[in-house]
Amino acid sequence: MGRPRSPRVPLERALSKLGLASRTEARRLIESGRVKVHGKIQLDPLYPVTPETAAIVIDGEKALAPELLVLALHKTRGTVTTRKDEKGRQTVFDVLPDPYRSMAGLHAVGRLDQATTGLLLLTNDTRLSSWLTDPETEISRTYAVTVRGEVTEAGRLKLETGFESEVGFLSAQKAFIRKSSSRESHLEIELAEGRNREIRRLCSHIGHEVTALRRLRFGAFVLGTLAPGEVREIPLHELDSAFPGRPRSTTLK
Repeated sequence: MGRPRSPRVPLERALSKLGLASRTEARRLIESGRVKVHGKIQLDPLYPVTPETAAIVIDGEKALAPELLVLALHKTRGTVTTRKDEKGRQTVFDVLPDPYRSMAGLHAVGRLDQATTGLLLLTNDTRLSSWLTDPETEISRTYAVTVRGEVTEAGRLKLETGFESEVGFLSAQKAFIRKSSSRESHLEIELAEGRNREIRRLCSHIGHEVTALRRLRFGAFVLGTLAPGEVREIPLHELDSAFPGRPRSTTLK
């Protein structure tokens, strides 16, 4: 896949994409006359710029994006994958240690629903997260799945055959039965995309309710021995090895 183009975005979003401020903070900085673009004060938060090439100055200092950061988090059950939750539920950012918890621009790569546990990647590079979650990139995800009842070989094959749902065609790249009994079955399912509630929809299609779901792998990265709630910073050389085709930014390296 070729290197993605860098689109022009509103100035307030550019500051957010570069991890320099939240959208709200960026708008306040711009409207108070503290931001220059190419040497001129810019008061319009919607002024279009290319984040990677625009010469942006905040309070007289050149705006430099932080170093590229990618984290692997073992998401726990009951947390939601968002920065803030209107219902007051605990988020994945609430469990992050400092200084990651309050780091501007840090966001999750895709989402895991509240009941799902396991490997969740977070980064401060929106181009990287967009690339990782783009269906055309075809980065697979693997999940350990527990369902009620006995999954037969015919049911396993139906998971791989797929079906047309209300959200489009769904199918597993691969499905394995690890253990099966009349009470419950343990599966390992690999997806090419990982759409919202895809595994739950697939299992419901073959007549089984998911009771536990844990992501084991995202691309080349595995959950491994990472304990629930634990986070580790992924070194740049690991990122390059895992995703050699990843987009390269002139500001996040």
